[in-house]
Amino acid sequence: MHTTTKYAATALAAALGVTALAGCGSSDDDTSGSGASKGSKTVTLVSHDSFNASPDVLKEFTKQTGYTVKVLKSGDAGAALNQEILTKGSPRGDVFFGVDNTLLSRALDQGLFTPYEAKGLDAVAADTRLDAEHRVTPVDTGDICVNYDKKYFADKKLDPPNSFADLLKPAYKNLLVTENAATSSPGLGFLLGTIADSGEDGYQDYWKKLKANGVKVVDGWEQAYNEEFSGSAGGKKANADRPLVVSYASSPPVEVYYADPQPTEAPTGVATATCFRQIEFAGLLDGAKNQAGGKALLDFLISKTFQEDMPLQMFVDPVVEGTKLPEVYTKFGATVDKPFTVDPAKIAANREQWVQAWSSIAVK
Repeated sequence: MHTTTKYAATALAAALGVTALAGCGSSDDDTSGSGASKGSKTVTLVSHDSFNASPDVLKEFTKQTGYTVKVLKSGDAGAALNQEILTKGSPRGDVFFGVDNTLLSRALDQGLFTPYEAKGLDAVAADTRLDAEHRVTPVDTGDICVNYDKKYFADKKLDPPNSFADLLKPAYKNLLVTENAATSSPGLGFLLGTIADSGEDGYQDYWKKLKANGVKVVDGWEQAYNEEFSGSAGGKKANADRPLVVSYASSPPVEVYYADPQPTEAPTGVATATCFRQIEFAGLLDGAKNQAGGKALLDFLISKTFQEDMPLQMFVDPVVEGTKLPEVYTKFGATVDKPFTVDPAKIAANREQWVQAWSSIAVK
């Protein structure tokens, strides 16, 4: 149902002509798509398509543990989760990565995971540890925010918007493109941000006003960012005409990192008062054939080695406090001090009706 949480960064890299490194290994012990057999030195990670890690980092895991990581990518986050629900109790792998706080309660209610308290969990930010039973381990965070085309607003001598309220102003009429909340993770995150800001009693009125102010809704992030948004490399090639888009706080560093030559300033900015916080988790799958390897992998996902590798592989924020971040990531990325959040239990109880109500307003 939803696009993967960090499909945005990976797809942006592709749009800029870069092939991302595949975060996967192989082993003579096990070449099938299923979890490793008992005693196997292969541990299978089931994930959405955007999982990425440096080959040297995965080799370090093998060096430390003796296990080789095999990554089984399964489409977007929602599709990957659906497949695990269908194979519950007889999973295709040992660890699942990529369920986020918008879908977490669904995964937990289905009983997909075996509780395991990962080593090093005490160093993980407390506000990301949403499951007291340790069925899942937080791995990364990211913020869904409105991005803007700096050149457009400079040329128009117009200040870019910074808040949800700003987006309703006549000055920004017909400038914003967002993703469908029923088909896109960024779209759903943006909807949840407006609910957190306007309240359950006020978000529908907000969206009616946003619709009247010319917001454009497209199916997914790639279309919104690379075809409709004038500030992206892909958008420039497509002669896009919308200078506001729902994307990520980490999108500006991606634009810089993959550009050749790299600019001294990011071409895009972030409206930091429109950001909704996503948290991604990993868990040991119930029925995993290689539980020992799965537990070792969960430990590794919150290790210094893996956490320091993530920002320039998946363009997400580490959850381990004090993790060193690359200069290009900190220099060009936006700092979001007070992101909007919604309790996962509330999301679970209301997600479908919220999306249905939103659809009747925004896409009718």
